[in-house]
Amino acid sequence: MSAQNRRPFVVANWKINMMPDQVGPYLDTVLPALVGETEVEVGIAAQDLYLSQMLQAAKGTPLVIVGENSHWEDDGAFTGETSPKALAALGVEYVLIGHFERRKFFNETDETVNLKTLAALRNGLKPIVDLDEDLSAYGHLVPEKVILNQLQAALDGVMVAEMAQVTIAYEPTWAIGSGSAASADQAQEAAALIRQSLANLYNRDLANNVRILYGGSVTPKNAPAFLCQQDIDGILVGKAALDPRQFLTLVDQAKK
Repeated sequence: MSAQNRRPFVVANWKINMMPDQVGPYLDTVLPALVGETEVEVGIAAQDLYLSQMLQAAKGTPLVIVGENSHWEDDGAFTGETSPKALAALGVEYVLIGHFERRKFFNETDETVNLKTLAALRNGLKPIVDLDEDLSAYGHLVPEKVILNQLQAALDGVMVAEMAQVTIAYEPTWAIGSGSAASADQAQEAAALIRQSLANLYNRDLANNVRILYGGSVTPKNAPAFLCQQDIDGILVGKAALDPRQFLTLVDQAKK
């Protein structure tokens, strides 16, 4: 399968931005523009407390709602965590797993990212597994090796058939929230490395079907350069997606 056959995926990551009174107006702007959209898959990742409202508003529309995190157990004594079983029961389709901010601020590791990936798949969720280049936890390793280690660890125990539900997101640590994105060539090089690694772990046909997103200071100005790369199939957008009109511009730019 060529890049032209992988449906582009544009995901807004609101993080813990947005106040309750902002959610409705944002969706009122975005949803009418997505009527009949089939060329690009469009998702919004939001805090747990907004998910029910967003799922209700997006019902019957092309917009998919994305959880920002989920635990590796379905239930139990894990105060403050989010159950993957509950997310699935609510109707959430995708969930972000292993975002750099989760690793940096909440001590997530390769092991916990793997456990969360397996739990998401077990519950019928589609994980968007995040890879970065943070060297602090890996000592002397070069960035390319860090990416490969994270990929292999995250997918440990994930079966071939399950990989159809997995999306990979590459976000270089130094680009997240910095205003300084990777170059299109740098992003493509990393995406190609990830795809080749998927071929080595599984097979070439599977690797050619997995979508790989770029994230890290994406804006309407630089997005087209990322979206035209052979191995980049979409974007994971933070700050720029907080403006619904900018987000819709990014969706339009993803159309091939």
